[in-house]
Amino acid sequence: MSAHVIGDTAVLTGRSLRHILRSPDTIITTVVTPIALMLLFVYVFGGAINTGTASYVDYLLPGILLITIASGVAYTSYRLFLDLQGGIVARFQSMPIARSSVLWGHVLTSLVANLVSLVTVVGVALIMGFRTGAGLGAWLAVAGILILFTLALTWLAVIAGLSATTVDGASAFAYPLIFLPFISSAFVPTETMPGPVRWFAENQPVTSIVNSIRALFAQQPVGAEIWVALAWCGGILIAGYLIAMVVYRRRVS
Repeated sequence: MSAHVIGDTAVLTGRSLRHILRSPDTIITTVVTPIALMLLFVYVFGGAINTGTASYVDYLLPGILLITIASGVAYTSYRLFLDLQGGIVARFQSMPIARSSVLWGHVLTSLVANLVSLVTVVGVALIMGFRTGAGLGAWLAVAGILILFTLALTWLAVIAGLSATTVDGASAFAYPLIFLPFISSAFVPTETMPGPVRWFAENQPVTSIVNSIRALFAQQPVGAEIWVALAWCGGILIAGYLIAMVVYRRRVS
């Protein structure tokens, strides 16, 4: 990536971040749903769910973090759609700005906003009793997985924002992503699920990611699960990026 592209990306990222700072309800709205789910499952349903762990909030948190990201990336497609409809993107094309910087500005903004949301959710989880003996290396591994997952979903959000014809369509794509952790090991062990549902839960990306993060927090061996999680995140990220760039070129050409 050339210095010109990096400079343009930094400027456009700053522009998007300033929009978020002027409208902090974006981040507030993003964290409300996962925090509400965490409160509901820990204090209402937690006593009736047997996960084989001493603390249900410890078991639940990895899945809640993924839901936080899925909620947050919806705003990326929404903001990109508004830029397209408002003619901002077309105006950028008439300036000496690298084409890819327009999309990378939105992607990096999503990454920063989601990191703030994730820190907020972890803070609430600590208040609720979440505890981990994970060392610095484990925390860095968790952060790396979450960053990779955020980038992967954000590029999917970019595709939705470029392809949508209405505001509702631009943000509605996130609903299946938010629902996906419910059919995984995020809330209950997959062993408790009926056959077909269990097969789906054990072979979709969220389960391997959740299990890897949970093992890192619990200081347990992650085994091959972490490589499966990284493969899912990396594959979705690469495919999302390539498709987004193709759609973007067609949209602005």
